[in-house]
Amino acid sequence: MSTTPLMPKATAVWLVDNTTLTFDQIAGFCRLHPLEVKAIADGDSAQGIKGLDPVLTGQLSRDEIEKAEADPNRKLTMAAPKVRVPETKRRSPRYTPVSKRQDRPNAILWLVRNHAELKDAQVIRLVGTTKPTIEAIRERTHWNSANLTPTDPVTLGLCTQLELDLEVGKAAKSAPKVAEDEGVRLLSAEETTAEPAEPSIGLPDLEPRVDEDKEEEMDADSVFAKLKSLKSDDL
Repeated sequence: MSTTPLMPKATAVWLVDNTTLTFDQIAGFCRLHPLEVKAIADGDSAQGIKGLDPVLTGQLSRDEIEKAEADPNRKLTMAAPKVRVPETKRRSPRYTPVSKRQDRPNAILWLVRNHAELKDAQVIRLVGTTKPTIEAIRERTHWNSANLTPTDPVTLGLCTQLELDLEVGKAAKSAPKVAEDEGVRLLSAEETTAEPAEPSIGLPDLEPRVDEDKEEEMDADSVFAKLKSLKSDDL
């Protein structure tokens, strides 16, 4: 819960004009110096500022004001808000202090080299850069590419280790899974212990090969020999 009222000076103007609270009480509630509250009461400060009723804005209750008026030593207590406003998620790129902006290209180069799975939007969230800058560093077209040194953004103070791990985890979950047959596959025990087959290409045949033409000549000679033997028998 916030401990400083909305529009402190305007609230102090209203309390000075509409209550009998002491300068110290108003100063303690509005986070101002008592002399500044005195200057408001004297008309030397906050001229032209319209008073803001803290009761209407829900920052003080009428009962709390009355108790403080009755006891000058009592400090005003901020009323609990009736409506809880949820925190809005940061949509704009992360703000980077001027002193560290010169380190962003080095951090981007480190992220591009060590975590190529990160999307541009994730790099932007981590170091507060722009997409054209990421493209230039990735393609080595950045004006200072020759002098860039990859440096861990956590070391540079551009993001926390928790934020980096969170983005890397998100990128790992969204990365497509590589099929087993497309990647490197370990051989099974049967394949590694099996005896290699003897190659048949380029090796001479162990069995003698008989020329087909010679076989035909041998068959013809045997036929003629049989015919001659038959004729000699007839004679």
